[in-house]
Amino acid sequence: MPGIWETHMTFSQRSRSLFKTIAVVLALALPTALAISSADARVGGGMSSGSRGSRTYSPPPSTTTAPGSTSQFNRTYTQPGAGMNSAATAPARGGLFGRGGGFLGGLAAGFLGAGLLGMLFGGGLFGGLGGLSSILGLIIQIVLVVFVVRLAMSWWQRRHSPQAAYANADAGSGQGPQTNYRGGLGGGLGGGLGGFGFGANNAPLEIKPGDYEAFERLLGEIQTAWSNEDVAKLHTLATPEMVSYFEQDLAQNRARNVVNKVTNVKLLQGDLAEAWREGETDYATVALRFALTDKTVDRNTGAIVAGSEQPGEATEVWTFARRPNGGWELSAIQQTN
Repeated sequence: MPGIWETHMTFSQRSRSLFKTIAVVLALALPTALAISSADARVGGGMSSGSRGSRTYSPPPSTTTAPGSTSQFNRTYTQPGAGMNSAATAPARGGLFGRGGGFLGGLAAGFLGAGLLGMLFGGGLFGGLGGLSSILGLIIQIVLVVFVVRLAMSWWQRRHSPQAAYANADAGSGQGPQTNYRGGLGGGLGGGLGGFGFGANNAPLEIKPGDYEAFERLLGEIQTAWSNEDVAKLHTLATPEMVSYFEQDLAQNRARNVVNKVTNVKLLQGDLAEAWREGETDYATVALRFALTDKTVDRNTGAIVAGSEQPGEATEVWTFARRPNGGWELSAIQQTN
């Protein structure tokens, strides 16, 4: 039966070739998988998570620190096209131009209604305003209407000019990030501002040196709270949405019986991408390049299962939010491409 033996040998050779191929693929893929898990171990899991208000689905401008693009959000509560504060960004229509009518609305409606009645009953467009049928009476009425409208428009513009500066934040920040005048390692005013640049004072929402100090402090405190698995502390540093993602990632680590330790965090360079206001909430998106030691250890033995003791670097784009009578808190983390 030589044919059967030949067939069996051919099958065995093919099986061995297939197994060798699988072994080679696994040998090549395993280091890559370990490298990915190590890189993604830090706070946020190496994913893009959170919300940037109504700009959640609009990429932030590139900066000197993060010249490339940012990845889209993998996890976010914000629905596409909805915007968190879309209603708040539009100024309330009240006073002269209120949705319920307002002074100017009622005045215009009265003029229009009287004019239409005049046309219907043969008195002309302005016939119903006061019975003036002469050309002189018509001119006087037109002048009065124009005067009242211009007076009302001037009053409304003066009243709402501060809000208009915030309403135009999209147009102002769309021109790109503010210049980083002081990039590079460390530096800063007495080391307090790390590597943050100064060009942000021209932003639609003014970001002051104290704000940059808060961003740098939050970078370190959030990494520390994450490493300590201190959820209560994270609630004081980040939005409830971001804390919910942190809790999910921490639960996955506990299921794997590991803990991620991020230490020696130091801001190397940072600059402002954009800053704006939505309703009563301030937003600031900043690019951060920072040094860190990122390792994942076994909970029981302390043995390193991913990462290492060697320091590394990471560049991410963080968005902070500030509400009335509150401080800045982390609202989103985006990875750079």
